[in-house]
Order: sequence, then C-alpha cells, then structure tokens
Amino acid sequence: MKETVAEESVDPTVKNIPLLIISLLDSISRVQIFKGKWSLIRNKLKALEAHLLEFSSAAGDVTSLSVDLFHSLFATCSATASLADLCHSPTPPGGKLKTQNDVDSISAKLDNHINDLEVLNKSGVFSESAAVPFPATVSNVSSSSKQELVRVESRNLMTRLQIGSAESKISALDSLLGLLQEDDKNVLIAVADGIVPILVRLLDSSSSSEIKERTVAAVAKISSVDSSKHVLFAEGLVLLNHLLRVLESGGIFAKEKSCIALQALSHSKENARAIGSRGGITSLLEICQAGTPNSQAMAAGVLRNLAVFPEVKEHFMEEDAVVTLLELSNSGTALAQENSIGCLCNLISGDDDLKLFLAREGGVECVKNIWDSAPTPRNLEVVVQMVSILASCPLISEVLVANDFLNHVIGVLNCGVLEVRIAAANTVFDLAYSIKIQRIGKNGMHFAFVKNVRW
Repeated sequence: MKETVAEESVDPTVKNIPLLIISLLDSISRVQIFKGKWSLIRNKLKALEAHLLEFSSAAGDVTSLSVDLFHSLFATCSATASLADLCHSPTPPGGKLKTQNDVDSISAKLDNHINDLEVLNKSGVFSESAAVPFPATVSNVSSSSKQELVRVESRNLMTRLQIGSAESKISALDSLLGLLQEDDKNVLIAVADGIVPILVRLLDSSSSSEIKERTVAAVAKISSVDSSKHVLFAEGLVLLNHLLRVLESGGIFAKEKSCIALQALSHSKENARAIGSRGGITSLLEICQAGTPNSQAMAAGVLRNLAVFPEVKEHFMEEDAVVTLLELSNSGTALAQENSIGCLCNLISGDDDLKLFLAREGGVECVKNIWDSAPTPRNLEVVVQMVSILASCPLISEVLVANDFLNHVIGVLNCGVLEVRIAAANTVFDLAYSIKIQRIGKNGMHFAFVKNVRW
C-alpha cells in the first residue's frame, strides 16, 4: 500500500523523461548534419540519465524544489527530439545556419540541466527534509531543534539559488534575506554552510539586476555580523570587484548595500589599494554628491576607512575629495556628517597644506556649525578630533581661538563621554600656543583640565 502511494505521487513528467532520452539517443544516431555537435549532445543526455537515476534513488518522489527543473528538462528534451528529426535530412527546412544555432542553444541548455541536477543531488536536501519534520508550533521548538530547522532551510535555499529560473532564484533570495534578517545566529549558520561562495557566483554570473540587488543585500547583512566578516575577506578581489561594479552601475538600493559591505572590507591596506586603483573612490564620491541620504552616509563611511591609508591619498586628491566631503559635512545627515568629518580628519592629518586648504574652503565654519547643532556630547568626538588636528597648524589655531573654540573645548573637558574628554584634552595643548596663559586661567581651564587628567 505504501509503495502504491509513493508511486502515485511521482510526477508523470519524471517518468517520461528517461523514455524520451532513450528515444532521443536512437534518433541522434540517424542525424545527417552536425554529427560532431550531436555526438556531444548524446554524451550530455547520457550524463542526464545517470543524474536522473541518482535523483530517483535519493529522493523517491518529486518535491517543489525540483518540479520546475524537471518540467524544464522535459521541454528541452522535447525540443531536442524535434530538432534531431530535422537533422535527419542533409538540408533542414530552416537552413543550416539557423539549425546550427538551434543545436548550439540546445547543447547549452543541456549543460545547465546537468549542472542543476548535480547541485540537486549533492545538496542532500531531500534526506534532510525528511529527517527534520517541522513542528506544529514554533513555541514547542527547542533551541537546538530550531537551529537544525534553520540549517535545513538554509541548505534548501542554497540549492534553489543554484538551479532553476531567474524567478525561482529571486524567490529564494527573498526567503534568504528574511532568514538572515530574523536573527544574527541564522547568518552564522548560513555562512558555516557555505552561502557566501554561492552569493559571489550569483554576482559573477550574467544575472538580472533584481538578482544582483538582492544578492548584494545578503552580502551586506553578512558583513554586519562581525564573526562572519572573515569569510567575506576570504573571497578577496573577486567579491571586491563585484561590489565596485555595483557602485558604478547598480541601482540606488544596490549601491547603498554595496557601501555597507565595503565598510566591512575596507579596513585592510590591500583592499584599500584595490578600491582606489579600480575607481572605487570616484564612485563613492559621486554617491556622496548625488546619492540618497542613507547611501551618502554609507559611502562616506567607506571613504573614512580608506583615508587611513596613505597609499590611496592620491586618489582622493585627484577627485577633489576635500570639497565634496566638506559639502556633505554641511548638508548631510548626522551620520553622513560624522563620517565625512572623520574622513577629512584622516586625510588632512599631518598635512598643513591640506589643513589650510580646508580652512580656506570654509572648514572652520562647518565644524563650528556641526558643534553648535550636536544634540549631545557623544556626537562631538569626531568634531573635537577635527578641531585638534586643525589646531596643530598655528595659522588655523589663531582662527579657531577667534571663533571661540577655546570655550567650546573647555565646555566638554568634564563631559560624561571619555572619548570626547580625551580628544578635548589633546586639543587644549595646541590651542594654548595661540593665547596667553592668563586667559586660560580666567576661563577656569586649569581646574577642568586637571579634573579630566585625574579621572
């Protein structure tokens, strides 16, 4: 009785494919033209036979994961049979050139089917799905059982991302994004199972913009989990180049997600040099000028990381980055301002010429406006750092004192944020050279400074 039910559940298409392949092999033996190409197709059909046998042994019946694949395979085999019949004549009705193109197209489709079946058979999703039944209610799931369910679902999605149509892959990516966003632990499970190389291959293929956009979003989510970043680093320049191409020609959403991923990858000297030499700084600055508010903040964050490395400074100078970043500091969101000021700090540190250029372009006024509008002292760390860097240049230090920055610095020496207090203390020493010691005492700075040091 059990065998009867299982037999009835098998899709008729799967039963018919082996019979169709047998008929095809016989028909191919009688073709009159393009015999070399048809010989290759015969070998591919035999490979398909072997994979179908392996599938039937592993799976027993067709699941939703494979049903589309087998219907597509059946359609390809049917088209191959019709084409083989035409090639029984040395002069096919459509002409040799068209027929040759059709034969090449069929051969390529068979390659795709072979690849899909290989993925399906190696995935192990059939045995896993049977071994881990889904519970009636989520509340009854133990922590270990939930992790196992996530692992099975992750591998299922990984398989779907490697086979089938573009629509099927888009659906799988949507499900994957939902799984990754649900819990960072799910990210760790998917990464451990090998999701990253699959995502990189999707970016490497001639995928649609919808697929690439979702793929970059998945990479961005993985990059936000610290313990998974090393796996992205391991993909090296391959992944980096894909992300840079998205920066250059992707959609608004994809560019933003690419910036998020690049923030995680731009902390190494090698990657920074690669980004600079491949036009990445140009693309990032363009986003700073014309991107969405959030993408501007993310792009400035990548630039902030890159500016740490002297090796890429020339790329910033070639693109007049100081002016662009200063404009963003004046008009961007709070995060965009923080990242752009942070990037400028890294760029001008140790370069008095750049400090003077920044001051001439309105840098002092910009910093003062950001300081005055900061909601809390915690938002001032990078601003105080900028003042400290500018104050190390005597000419600018006088301008800072004239703009009442001394009182600003004194005001945060005893604030509750340690990082801000430290940055302010460093600034004091440089500003002190431009004013009289008596004025420092009058402003009560001796007491505040000593209090800060003792803390």
